[in-house]
Formats: sequence, C-alpha cells, structure tokens
Amino acid sequence: MSWEAINATAQIISSFAVVASLWYLAIQVHRSTRVVKLTAQDAAASAVRDVTKQFSENAELGRIWRIGLEDINALSPDDRARFYHVTFQFLKAMETIHFYFIYGLMDEQIWRGWWNLYRHYLASPGLEHYWNVRQIPSKTLKCRTCDNPAPGMSRVSGLLEAVRRRNVA
Repeated sequence: MSWEAINATAQIISSFAVVASLWYLAIQVHRSTRVVKLTAQDAAASAVRDVTKQFSENAELGRIWRIGLEDINALSPDDRARFYHVTFQFLKAMETIHFYFIYGLMDEQIWRGWWNLYRHYLASPGLEHYWNVRQIPSKTLKCRTCDNPAPGMSRVSGLLEAVRRRNVA
C-alpha cells in the first residue's frame, strides 16, 4: 500500500469522523434548545403563580384584586395603592412571558394560551384604569396587528392596545 492510498483512506475516515461529530453536536444543540424552552415555560408559569398565589394566601389582597379589577373607585386610597402594586407585578410577569415568546423560547401554542388569559384581565376596567394612569406615551409601543399580536409587540402596551382594538371592533 502506498502513502497516497494511506493518505486517502485517512482523509475518508476523518471526513466520516467530522460528519459524525457534527451530527452529535446538532443533537446536543437540539436537546439544549428544548431544555431552555421548557425552563422558560416553567419560569413563565412560576412568575404568574407567584403573583396570583398572593390572592389565595391573603384574603384581603384577593378582595382588593377582585374589586379593583371591576371598579377601582370602590377601593380606598390604601387599597388602590396595593392594587397598583400587584397590577404592576402581574403586568411584568406578562411582559416576561411575551419576551420568552418573541425570542423563540416559547412555542406559539403555549403563548396563545397565555395571551387568552391576559386578554381577559387586560379588558377589565381596573387594569385599563391602571394603564391610563401609569402609561408613558410613546409612538413605538403599538402592536402591528390584533390577529397576531406577538411578533410585532415588544411591550405590555402593545398587548393592551390589541385588547382595546378587539373590544372596540
């Protein structure tokens, strides 16, 4: 056997080794991506659970949330402040979940489930009042479309605008 034949055989073997290592790497990246997505989805559920858990553990806070959602003016100034604080936490949890979706860490089907839940809350008079009181005006905080809210929105305001348009239309 000549050196050229040995060299050719070695190149063929090394080519197979490169292909095998790339295949293995692709499998590992796929598994890693799936783990990251599952972690993000778990973090999303935990974020909402942390906010809503307060309502079952603290009857007074649950009462404030329930009344505040329907009629913010029925709350005392102190209760209204607590409602605003919890609403901020809730909206930040929602924003985090939305970011998970737009950055590809959450499947669209799972995002749609969250979107339906949030749309319900965002349509409440209390959250709308909170938003109007706390909103920072910006032309950049609009959603592109109500039918497919996630891709064009990067802020909670886009979600709220989408809910308003659906309720008006």
